[in-house]
Amino acid sequence: MTSPATSRPKRIIVGITGASGAIYGVRALELLTLAGVETHLVVSRSAALTLSQEMGLRPADVMQKATVAHAVQDVGATISSGSFPVDGMLIAPCSIRTLSEIVTGVTSSLMSRAADVTLKERRRLVLMVRETPLHLGHLRSMTAAAEMGAIILPPVPAFYSLPQSIDEMVNHTVGRALDLFGVDSDVVRRWQGMGSGATEP
Repeated sequence: MTSPATSRPKRIIVGITGASGAIYGVRALELLTLAGVETHLVVSRSAALTLSQEMGLRPADVMQKATVAHAVQDVGATISSGSFPVDGMLIAPCSIRTLSEIVTGVTSSLMSRAADVTLKERRRLVLMVRETPLHLGHLRSMTAAAEMGAIILPPVPAFYSLPQSIDEMVNHTVGRALDLFGVDSDVVRRWQGMGSGATEP
């Protein structure tokens, strides 16, 4: 018998919070769409500010890039229930506030509720935590999230791929995040070993 997870297209939740780095979430949506993945988007209220400041975009502009867009206050949305099958959730970028809500179980919005459901259903949760420098509380929260099953993936650029632009650095980071969901975005320059040109697209 074919399991429900394999009888449908891959489905991933993308959350964009108010931390700097809105481009990571937007690029994730674009690459997932190109890969044929069904996307469910949640944009926090604070993310509306960073989208405008950093990219000149409105939430409505970004919502058009998703298969389904959910209002952050809609805690009755499909993705708030574990009975709605998804393959995981990526929060890119992930603010410290959102991280803190996740680790304490304070599901005050659809963002943290969907993340909580992802964890309780033992699905993949990838948190692109964006903050620096980090104090002990931040580090403890990340440790707690990892102990609960989340993957902490700070958006750290890889220089071994010899990026020529910010766009290439963003693509590589987002592509590595999507690797964790089994999605090959075809934008990661893979390491090929020292002295052989090092990478390939």
